[in-house]
Amino acid sequence: MKTSLLALIVLTSALLGAVASAADSHATYPLTTCVVSGEKLGEMGAPVVIKHGETEVQFCCNGCVKKFNADPAKYLSKLGKKETSQ
Repeated sequence: MKTSLLALIVLTSALLGAVASAADSHATYPLTTCVVSGEKLGEMGAPVVIKHGETEVQFCCNGCVKKFNADPAKYLSKLGKKETSQ
């Protein structure tokens, strides 16, 4: 019984930590729209997330990732970031 209770407590703690970590990551992203198209994130399914250097960038679709990669500086300014080498 004690072992089961301990296992339940450990599992619950791990699950809550994972949920909190995911929520923190999403909460820190400054935009609700795609930096390329301006579409609301999540309207076309889950946002596409990439790392550009140390910056997380979210897009409405893979097509916007291609446009971003062609001219990152243009779109990073919307996040208040300057282009850094990858």
